[in-house]
Amino acid sequence: MSSLVVKRFVKTVIIIMLAGCASRPEKMLVESASNSLPQVPTPAVASSNAQNIQTSPNAAKVQDLHHYAAKQLTGTYANSIALQNFISRMVHQQGFSLSYLNGLFSQANRLDFVMRLENPEPPTSGPTKPSLGSWTRYRDKFLTEAHINNGVEFWRNNAETIQKASTTYGVDPEYIVGIIGVETYFGKNFGKTNILDALTTLSFDTVRRSNYFMSELESFLLMARDEGFDPRQPQGSWAGAMGYGQFMPSNFRSLAVDFNNDGRRDLWHAKDAVGSVANYFAHSGWQLHNPVTKRANLETDSGAIELSTYEGSEFWHTYPNFSVIKKYNNSNKYAMAVHQLAQGIKQRYLQVNALKNN
Repeated sequence: MSSLVVKRFVKTVIIIMLAGCASRPEKMLVESASNSLPQVPTPAVASSNAQNIQTSPNAAKVQDLHHYAAKQLTGTYANSIALQNFISRMVHQQGFSLSYLNGLFSQANRLDFVMRLENPEPPTSGPTKPSLGSWTRYRDKFLTEAHINNGVEFWRNNAETIQKASTTYGVDPEYIVGIIGVETYFGKNFGKTNILDALTTLSFDTVRRSNYFMSELESFLLMARDEGFDPRQPQGSWAGAMGYGQFMPSNFRSLAVDFNNDGRRDLWHAKDAVGSVANYFAHSGWQLHNPVTKRANLETDSGAIELSTYEGSEFWHTYPNFSVIKKYNNSNKYAMAVHQLAQGIKQRYLQVNALKNN
């Protein structure tokens, strides 16, 4: 072999080695930051339903999460021993990267308004009887013409999915729609609070339910890893609820379903949300075509619930399905609002369909 050939061969080897060395640190950084985060393709935008066109948090590229990597915790929670202990537990018990969590929580913000909402002024001592008109005021927020009309539109736009969910899970369709109407006005009001900031604040800056919210924070991080999205992207309620049905992270992980069969659970997508709400009801014991509530006769029904209007109290006999709705939100007024909105939407929906078919 001539000396010229040897020189060319050596030069080629050196170039290849240098190229490999140049690329290796970047690869190591990505692996360190994402740890066991699934490398999934970037999904499509969330539901393009005419009522709400919004980018799903799942649209964030998982491979971009390397920018969270940090050697130590900085920022607002740099000196939080409780958060440091939480991070350590997530590393050792759930397999997260320490540098990834340090970087992620270094960007977390303390939300003062969330602290105020979680720690309201203590109620004054007094009678437990409902305040005059409390049900009227609550009902008037949800039983409006706008809510009913938008509910009909949401049902018509998602009729096939709603019917499929009703059949699959054994849940009356109007109550699937009713829940979504009360929770997010059919996707028009998902909430604008950063979920990671909210759950971090509730976990480490409040006392009353800090353990509960710390558990939800853990579920949220696992949820983000399972579904492959950037945990700083999702927005929702001040308490950490998300999507059309306002699921908390633990409920997302246990009850959300991939109802459009695209390979991921996305509660900002109407189809997945409809299926997930139906699954929630079924899991809680919903009885298909069974009654929810009816007006009570106090002489024969001592266990009736009382709701206060400006004209006086209403008394209602409740059935097991009423209790199922309360598992979503443990409030008689909430469950009654869902029930009456569901019935109002169903009546209007049937009327509209009848007119269009004539």
